[in-house]
Amino acid sequence: MSKRALGAPARLGFLSALAVLVLDQLTKWWILTIVMQPPRVIEITPFFNLVLGWNRGISFGLFGGDGALNAWVLPVLAAAIAMLVTYWLLRAGTPLIGLSLGLIIGGAIGNILDRLRLGAVVDFLDFHAFGFHWPAFNVADSGITVGAALMIMSSLFGDKEQRTRIKKSAEEGK
Repeated sequence: MSKRALGAPARLGFLSALAVLVLDQLTKWWILTIVMQPPRVIEITPFFNLVLGWNRGISFGLFGGDGALNAWVLPVLAAAIAMLVTYWLLRAGTPLIGLSLGLIIGGAIGNILDRLRLGAVVDFLDFHAFGFHWPAFNVADSGITVGAALMIMSSLFGDKEQRTRIKKSAEEGK
């Protein structure tokens, strides 16, 4: 990146990353220090509970365990991915790309901080319906998911110019 100022898409991305990170860490602090003392299931609606879960693996608990993989490899891998996405963000061509990448970055950093501080990611949002429970998740996971969904929707349904910018932005981010 040249010495020019950050573009509007990158500024929006960094602001959204900061917002997700702060909201994620505040809600996790609230759950751990206030709500889940003692840990229990709190029914909010017939389809939503607050719970306390510890994810030592990756998405949906894959590769869960207490080994070195979880303690060091997963946070280092997540940090490397966050840095690559940040590099991509610096070259974002549209506000939607900036927002999307920022949501992903903020979520990734929030979960990395949990792994480094607590040894696992704190999950507490529990949705269920018709006997099916979605794995518990948190604000960081929501940021990552919404950011990825926005990127996919934009690349599939955006106008031709927008799709071209996304493709160019992704190629420059490599």
